[in-house]
Amino acid sequence: MHGWRGRAAPRLRLQPGPTAPRDLTDIPRDPTAPRDPTDSPPGTDPTSPRDLIPPGTRHSPGADPTRISCKDVPAETLYDVLHDTRYRKKWDSNMIETYDIGRLTVNADVGYYSWKCPSPLKNRDFVTLRSWLPLGNDYMIINYSVKHPKYPPRKDFVRAVSLQTGYLIKANGDGACILYYLTQVDPRGSLPKWVVNRVSQFVAPKAMKKIYKAGLKYPEWKRRHDPEYKPWVYPEQNTLPSVSLAELSVQHADSLENIDETGLPEEHLSTSDHES
Repeated sequence: MHGWRGRAAPRLRLQPGPTAPRDLTDIPRDPTAPRDPTDSPPGTDPTSPRDLIPPGTRHSPGADPTRISCKDVPAETLYDVLHDTRYRKKWDSNMIETYDIGRLTVNADVGYYSWKCPSPLKNRDFVTLRSWLPLGNDYMIINYSVKHPKYPPRKDFVRAVSLQTGYLIKANGDGACILYYLTQVDPRGSLPKWVVNRVSQFVAPKAMKKIYKAGLKYPEWKRRHDPEYKPWVYPEQNTLPSVSLAELSVQHADSLENIDETGLPEEHLSTSDHES
């Protein structure tokens, strides 16, 4: 194991809030910091998939996380896949653009992501605060939307809001893992009911399969592309500019423009790998 990747880490406590973390101080602390005596002891299961959702946030009653069993993909490999923005361009065909904006701590940063929606829907983009934690042999990555003064909403995108999105990667025996995914996203805009149904049926399961396939191919790709460069594992490699919490605020959906797309007919939806 390299760096702090393999160390047991304290339990991540997500704070209650109406639609997002209460404030920008709800960032998981550096796992190398001294352990709080009230934290779960090393070697115990520190979290469950439901812990990715903070109490009080909007979600469907009884909703469970999407999960996929990833045979022949170790948990640490899938963790790398979800972090590596250079590799994401190889497997995420719905992505238009993604880049890191700046770092907050050794395990938190701010980034930009734009997503290609099926025509005739308008494309969406996000500015999110992302944080991550190794949890023994398991890993967690969470994000939620923030406002950054240098990255306001763009005219060519609808600025969507991640209320809380999380990945939990649990080791599952030798060289395998289980990936859990939970998301609460407000896409903004008044979307037709058929769009919501289509997304819930196809997008998340399709994305999980693509992540799994990406995990199978990642070791070979990484061997040819800066194999030692992993700033999410080795913080000393991170050259991003520092971002101050004073520059950021939680992005609330009701402060964004609401685009009416309810009149879009289902038969005009473009064919794409959103459903393939």
